[in-house]
Amino acid sequence: ARFGAVMCCCGPCAMYRRSALTLLLDQYEAQFFRGKPSDFGEDRHLTILMLKAGFRTEYVPDAIAATVVPHSLGPYLRQQLRWARSTFRDTFLALRLLPELDGYLTLDVIGQNLGPLLLAISTLTALAQLVIGGSIPWWTGLTIAAMTMVRCSVAALRARDLRFIGFSLHTPINIFLLLPLKAYALCTLSNSDWLSR
Repeated sequence: ARFGAVMCCCGPCAMYRRSALTLLLDQYEAQFFRGKPSDFGEDRHLTILMLKAGFRTEYVPDAIAATVVPHSLGPYLRQQLRWARSTFRDTFLALRLLPELDGYLTLDVIGQNLGPLLLAISTLTALAQLVIGGSIPWWTGLTIAAMTMVRCSVAALRARDLRFIGFSLHTPINIFLLLPLKAYALCTLSNSDWLSR
């Protein structure tokens, strides 16, 4: 938001100027990936098209919106799979755009995509050390825990809300559920199924 370039204006709470939307409607409706229509991730795709056309995307902290969210594991994982595919697809589109906006944004998007990759490699290396060498990979575990606490602490300080420290509990979910899901998403990018009703 600081750069006027929020990377995904989420569907249930995004608003666009009609004049801006009219300019991009043809591109938006003709969203294809590898020659097939892409029916999900339309909010991220539309955001990228807006930025590419030179519009700003802003965050409005006092906006209120309602949406339906998954309340059990199966629908949550299907949602995350759809989001992961969408993120990978539109990251390729966004990378060409980001240098025109700001160097920090390019670095941030690359970091958001490399971060999970490095976490996955660290986790696999630690598991290999445990299985093959029989030793507990303390340094890997401590490094992941320290990085998690630093990230959550920075978020808590910036938001002035200690509840962000609790986000550190997301790390095991990320490592053992979402990283394998993201790897599967990367291998099945051409699949355009919505995966839910």
